[in-house]
Amino acid sequence: MKKRTRRLLGGLVLAAGAVGAAGAILMKKSNTLGRGRRGGEKENSWARPGMTVVFRAELMPGRDGSERSFRVTKLLPSGRVMLEGVAGEHTETEFERVR
Repeated sequence: MKKRTRRLLGGLVLAAGAVGAAGAILMKKSNTLGRGRRGGEKENSWARPGMTVVFRAELMPGRDGSERSFRVTKLLPSGRVMLEGVAGEHTETEFERVR
């Protein structure tokens, strides 16, 4: 290859790499927008403090729905909840879905 052709191809490769890197940076910035507050409560959460949740019947067999109902006292950053009158942390999968 001629020296001029090699320089042209080298320049094109360098420009393509720069465009790809700039595109990756722009995509990363656009993905971080609109994610809400960091470290705080999520806007779209499955439970809120003061809300009443009902354990699934499989977890507490032989009990009526009112006996399986508890109030959420605290929402943890991991998405788990602390309940009033029940020890431990609990996940969304342990409760009946809201209709």
